[in-house]
Amino acid sequence: MKLSRLYQPRNPAFWMMIALNVLSSVFAWILRSYPLSTPALVVVAGVALANALLGMWFAWRLVRDDAPAGDESARGRGM
Repeated sequence: MKLSRLYQPRNPAFWMMIALNVLSSVFAWILRSYPLSTPALVVVAGVALANALLGMWFAWRLVRDDAPAGDESARGRGM
């Protein structure tokens, strides 16, 4: 896993991760700024949690090592 692979502006997954991180900030601001009823609080918190999990999934896809199937030298050994 390489953290430097997180920045890939030509990859659509990078832009999805950025958009989801911005939406997470918006949801957090809504939850902290407005007095919501219990059903609205549950819905917004559930969407915020799903959004955060999806953003982490996109980040994980970006940083994991994807070596070609036949290239054993590019894969880390023993890790």
